[in-house]
Amino acid sequence: MDTLTFLQHYWWFIISLLGALLVFLLFVQGGQALLYRLGRTEEERTLLVNALGRKWEFTFTTLVTFGGAFFASFPLFYSTSFGGATYVWMAILLVFVIQAVAYEYRRKPGNVFGERTFEAFLVINGIAGPFLLGAAVGTLFTGADFTVDRFNMANAGGDTIISQWASPWHGLEALGDHRNILLGLAVVFLAGTLACQYLLNAVDDRTLNERVRKTMRPLALIFLAAFLSFLGSLLVSPGWSYDASGVITAEPFKYLHNLVQMPLVTVLLLAGVVLVLTSILLGWRGSRKAIWPGGSGTVLTVLALLLCAGWNNTVYYPSLADMQSSLTIANSSSSEFTLRVMAYVSLFIPFVAAYIWYAWRALNRRPVTREELRDEEHTY
Repeated sequence: MDTLTFLQHYWWFIISLLGALLVFLLFVQGGQALLYRLGRTEEERTLLVNALGRKWEFTFTTLVTFGGAFFASFPLFYSTSFGGATYVWMAILLVFVIQAVAYEYRRKPGNVFGERTFEAFLVINGIAGPFLLGAAVGTLFTGADFTVDRFNMANAGGDTIISQWASPWHGLEALGDHRNILLGLAVVFLAGTLACQYLLNAVDDRTLNERVRKTMRPLALIFLAAFLSFLGSLLVSPGWSYDASGVITAEPFKYLHNLVQMPLVTVLLLAGVVLVLTSILLGWRGSRKAIWPGGSGTVLTVLALLLCAGWNNTVYYPSLADMQSSLTIANSSSSEFTLRVMAYVSLFIPFVAAYIWYAWRALNRRPVTREELRDEEHTY
């Protein structure tokens, strides 16, 4: 493996890891979606919002970092998808912007719109955010309607067009594929399940904890049904691969072959699934520790799926309009120099992760209680 190929695989791993962490951190959105299901009174809703408010910035920052890393390492994907699937990405941006506004202004003095307006923003973000992100990630497997004129890449400048979207729906056509809908639903209900596990750990309130435990049961069952349906459909679906010359061809059972040919990725997937199932069982029993196997299992599972999408000569963004326009980590990456410089910068990631862990533990050192909120000067 030459240096450029190694760097392309390395940066796909980094992006996959960021994507996996983002899916785990969507438990904030899952908790917001359940705001009125779990919070029957204003005090209970404030308790939930403040427990989630301690973590919402982690999710937002990871989303921005994920997009930035994709832009820097695989700019052709960024320009093709973000520039073509405009409606989907603008919708995602909108629902995350209203989340930030809601946390900032919900309890602001002189709030003329009332708390319920901003709580509605939180619920919208909690449902639409995970669903749209899940459906968008699904297109990495199912494809999208775009074309890429590679001859224009060498002459880029002025009004030169490299990528074009072939559908007037600009990304919304992804909802026409049942696999994207299944993955979107799986992410929504996974976020809800993880939210319940997090709230068991972060909130010290017997009434809420019992309500959370009971709510998690149907959420987890629906998540498992949606995820296993997506996974089964993916493994029997054809995929696309490319050879040393970059020619793209269809390959039956491509993702199943990837799991067979990359046993370490398969181990990650199986370990992740086992950990998630373990966390569900712990959560049903009301354990405060359920979030830890749930979070780590989510990261491992999503990491394995995204590695299957890009490694092993796999097309990670199939073009449904023109097969040879499809994107791979080989034909859509930045230059070797850019990837190398960013690789040096990425060596700081463990230090950033250590800081995040420290901040997480500091914010969650004590569970949130009703009494604490009554004495707190600043609440969300």
